[in-house]
Amino acid sequence: MTVQQIVAEARQLPFEDLAKLVDALLAESAEPDPQVDEAWKLEARRRLAEIESGRVKCIPGDQVMAKVRKIVGR
Repeated sequence: MTVQQIVAEARQLPFEDLAKLVDALLAESAEPDPQVDEAWKLEARRRLAEIESGRVKCIPGDQVMAKVRKIVGR
């Protein structure tokens, strides 16, 4: 089976399964980079502070996923 065939089959998966596949492949193939991990921690803290202060408004996950599915046609 070629990479193109695998990609074509993966595109037929439901969105959630495709996301799980991508996560699994990335988790197995990448060594964690401490600098990247630290940058993400800082970003997560910054975003949490924005939410807690009321500067940004959260959108429920089901609404976000519905919009994504509409955009990508799933």
